[in-house]
Amino acid sequence: MGFDSLGLSETVLQAVRESGYENPTPIQAQAIPLIFEGRDVIGASQTGTGKTAAFALPTLSKIKPLGKPQILVLEPTRELAHQVAEQFEKYGKGSGTHVALLYGGVGYGTQTEQLEKADIVVATPGRLVDHFFRGTMRFGEIQTLILDEVDRMLDMGFLPQVRKIVNLCPWDGRQTLFFSATMPPAIQTFAQWCLTDPIEVEIARRSVPDSVNHAFYPVSMDQRDELLIALLDQTDYHSVMIFTRTRKEADQVCRMLAEKGHPKVIAMHSDIAQADRMKALAGFKEGKYEVLVATDVAARGIDISDVSHVINYRVPENAEDYVHRIGRTGRAEASGDAFTLLTADELDFAKSVEVFVDKTIPRRKLENFDYLYTALLDDDPRPVRKKRKGGGKKRRR
Repeated sequence: MGFDSLGLSETVLQAVRESGYENPTPIQAQAIPLIFEGRDVIGASQTGTGKTAAFALPTLSKIKPLGKPQILVLEPTRELAHQVAEQFEKYGKGSGTHVALLYGGVGYGTQTEQLEKADIVVATPGRLVDHFFRGTMRFGEIQTLILDEVDRMLDMGFLPQVRKIVNLCPWDGRQTLFFSATMPPAIQTFAQWCLTDPIEVEIARRSVPDSVNHAFYPVSMDQRDELLIALLDQTDYHSVMIFTRTRKEADQVCRMLAEKGHPKVIAMHSDIAQADRMKALAGFKEGKYEVLVATDVAARGIDISDVSHVINYRVPENAEDYVHRIGRTGRAEASGDAFTLLTADELDFAKSVEVFVDKTIPRRKLENFDYLYTALLDDDPRPVRKKRKGGGKKRRR
């Protein structure tokens, strides 16, 4: 099945061709026909599935430029909002439609100007509500409401604002598209309230792609930093994403790496100014930085397609985040490696990850690393990495 068989408008189809895409991903093939039928859709969504195009292509094909908001997309973070807005602009460039991008931390002037002629609004909940109270956002012509990464919005405390926004949109004739990687009870209840006779489309992965070689690396708590440096020193990488739990930890790891011989490193988290976060992301994509140290603000949805390695500085507390994080590598038919540092206090989290992916994750040791004793090493994981004689870096095959 090609894109030309899905009923897309000619201008959108031309933009797809110019982007170099020939065949839809499974989620696109499933969701696009349902969206054209006007059905409400629940998508169990995950990074790397082509989800954004799945809702952008058909909704763009259905509207005509009116200079009034007709499509509203809610995203939990500024980075995701920015990325989704770029996709709508790319696929809608020949249609005459305009996109307004709304998020906090910046002034209202440019956003208000965009809203005066916008057909598509991509926004974070807080800033959208601000524009409503300022009288600059109009909801009366909204035809399609897209709620993206709903579980993340719940985690960030946005659900009351999202509920208010849903109520502001017209109920009669509105199509609602609902995407969430997980469906805890609070989100199931919310979905039942805001959707009408929805069809579920399963696009989530509970497993790690075969293209990703991943393992736990047990280590004593006092040697976490030392092992991280050793892994980087003995790995032939061109781009690494290191995930931390907290913003403070991200800054500490970033400084430590720079001091230990890895100067092309940058941090990205919510305490960093929006403009600097976008520069960090752009610099990482362009190769100016080889290592990006990030909190989970960058784990979902951020479009970075050429990451060679992912390292979890700690085992994620949420098992789903393990799959989301390491899914940043091994994309587009390339292979990738993912290392997770494991200390004794994280064994319960590690077990949760293994239950979630329904697989025992191998434990590995780094050869030539002077381990301090920890009971985690008693199983004597098989050494699989060696340092090349004479120095340099060697990538494990």
